[in-house]
Amino acid sequence: MYKILNTEQIRQADAYTIANEPIASIDLMERAAMAVFQRMLPKLSPSQKLMVFAGKGNNGGDGLVLARLFHQQGIEVEVFILNTTGKGSPDFEINLQRIQTIGCRLNYLTDESHFPLIHQNDLLIDALFGSGLNRPIGGLAESLLQHMNDSQAVIVAVDMPSGLFADRIIDPKDTVIRADHTYTFQWPKLSLLFRESEYFAGNWEVVPIGLHPEFERQVQVVHHFIEPVDIRRILLARSKFSHKGSFGHALLLAGSSTKSGAAILAAQACLRSGAGLLHTHLSQKVVLPMQCSLPEAMISRDTHTDFITVLPDLSTYNAIAIGPGIGQEEQTAKVLKLLIQQTHLPLVLDADALNMLAANKTWLSFLPKNSILTPHPGEFERLAGSWSDSIERTEMQREFSIRYQVFVVLKGAYTCISSPDGKCWFNPTGNPGMATAGSGDVLTGIVLGLLARGYTPQQACWISVFVHGMAGDLAIERQGMESLIASDITDELSHAFRRLYTDT
Repeated sequence: MYKILNTEQIRQADAYTIANEPIASIDLMERAAMAVFQRMLPKLSPSQKLMVFAGKGNNGGDGLVLARLFHQQGIEVEVFILNTTGKGSPDFEINLQRIQTIGCRLNYLTDESHFPLIHQNDLLIDALFGSGLNRPIGGLAESLLQHMNDSQAVIVAVDMPSGLFADRIIDPKDTVIRADHTYTFQWPKLSLLFRESEYFAGNWEVVPIGLHPEFERQVQVVHHFIEPVDIRRILLARSKFSHKGSFGHALLLAGSSTKSGAAILAAQACLRSGAGLLHTHLSQKVVLPMQCSLPEAMISRDTHTDFITVLPDLSTYNAIAIGPGIGQEEQTAKVLKLLIQQTHLPLVLDADALNMLAANKTWLSFLPKNSILTPHPGEFERLAGSWSDSIERTEMQREFSIRYQVFVVLKGAYTCISSPDGKCWFNPTGNPGMATAGSGDVLTGIVLGLLARGYTPQQACWISVFVHGMAGDLAIERQGMESLIASDITDELSHAFRRLYTDT
């Protein structure tokens, strides 16, 4: 699992590696640039011209190494150094001397009249500022960023797009490079995980550069990024002598007369996620659709035709979920209140269950410890209040989890899971096609199935968001993003689980 370090911790990681590998800082820079070079080289067109824009700090030094490596491969490269006052960093100056000896074309940009003509088929490498930036860019540098953005050429950012901060959100008025691709060193940067950075970072990927593993092991962080190996490591095997009772008994309270589909989607996903038995408590008008759609689900019929008004006996269940399509009738809210009062099991709460909690915030303090809430941003705002940017929202999410001792699965791109101890995990799987009605109901069913199956609440959160996104990624291979619907995600759950269990 990747740890997500802040900028100060990244500097400490560099220093620790230099001191304890040991390795000279100039050689560490060479290694970092070589890692990016190896990723880029197979993707280049032989006729493509590279234009490297370098600042005078270490990010600029990375750019000079890249220029030298590409030049030595016979690729046309031209370097443009932003000639602000003063000397560059020591490693920048060393690499400047090295590139001067091999005949690579160098240009110094001292005013806007020196900005080069950029053709649309050129490839620009942004090595101006990197992840160490701590203030907005202005002056000549800002003009240069705008000139590069206006070119319509493809831009590759080294470590971070210039102008984008690693661990805080930019002001909308700030000028930032609009990269098509970003190669970020060693670890994901927090800001890359939020919508405010999408327009600037483009497609990004982590490039390992060999920073010392002992530092990463020791450093304490709040934010983490899930990797497939983390999920495979915690998967449970099935004993040959197991039976349906070995994999738990789940209870789902869902659906209403106008939203039977939500209950069906959640129920299907629950059983597809390994639960041995599923009991659904439904209003009368949802019973027949459920029986026709999912004969494997057991059913109890509520006394009301349109919505749930009665809480069934809870004594036989290993996991309970409530919310998908359930509505917000006063009698249904009383069922939710009774459920919170009568069970000690961690609950899974989604959709209208969250909206009813938002309308009755005193109930939050009585939620069973380690319950799992799965809001989308709008539902979370109703629960916790508004925020100014995504990082503030994540802090509010952490504080919410700590205060109420619950897990919050905040759905969206890079779905964020926060835990009662205040840690966060971001999920890498999924795609925009999953922004469709019923997708969240499927996720609720997966979480319920995994809890019944015997996973801890934390494990259930990790696996459910990863598998949900992975199933969505498999589904778009068949359906494409525009045509994806929630049942396509359920259809691919078996393939997602099979891939996790069989891939190494």
